[in-house]
Amino acid sequence: MGHKELEKETIKVFNPEKVKLSNSLCGVLILALAIWLRVSKSEQEFFSEDSDMHPYVAVNILIAVGSIIMILGFLGCCGAMKESRCMLLTFFICLLLILLLQVAAGILGVTYRSEYEQVLNETLHKNVELLRGTDEKAKSFQKALVDFQKEFKCCGLVDGASDWGHNFQPNSESCECSAPSDSPCTQYEGKSVYQEACINRIKDLLKKNLLVIIGLAFGIAFIEILGLVFSMVLFCQIGNK
Repeated sequence: MGHKELEKETIKVFNPEKVKLSNSLCGVLILALAIWLRVSKSEQEFFSEDSDMHPYVAVNILIAVGSIIMILGFLGCCGAMKESRCMLLTFFICLLLILLLQVAAGILGVTYRSEYEQVLNETLHKNVELLRGTDEKAKSFQKALVDFQKEFKCCGLVDGASDWGHNFQPNSESCECSAPSDSPCTQYEGKSVYQEACINRIKDLLKKNLLVIIGLAFGIAFIEILGLVFSMVLFCQIGNK
């Protein structure tokens, strides 16, 4: 088999156009999933606007990455179809930069994990004060926690029903144990309420979202590496023509 025939067979095997299309579709998938996570209000209400952290920083980054990969995938498709070395090289450089940024973000995430957990605990403990407040901000927070308590069968934010203070009675219905209940119950002010505070449920929910983001990040990285390899192969093959 000659050199040209080998190049043709290589192109058929690699099928670069499909790889670029996969990158574009991957970008759409990332964008859709990130937006779904972003608009989900399961736990974002439990972080005040002036807190030191926000649980959706990573999701916002995913939205940006998904948008960029979607555009780059389209650029790569055009470069492969038109056999444009300039477009392929631009696609390769941009994709490589995104991959390096993802690796850096992953390293920073692992490095500052303990600090993240500490700030998370401090923020949730600080927001206990909102359960005892009477202003509009406190009422909005209380409504969010009431809905959360009904769905996840917990009571209070950190220390249980006592977190509610004088506001317990008006909001006690969401804390009351259903019969029978899978969650352990206790007595508080003459009512049978869920013993577990909601802080652990909130943390578990954040961890689940984080696992989705990590799994998605690995999938993105794999497709990006394929895109880098195939775009460079096609770039070299076009140059040898």
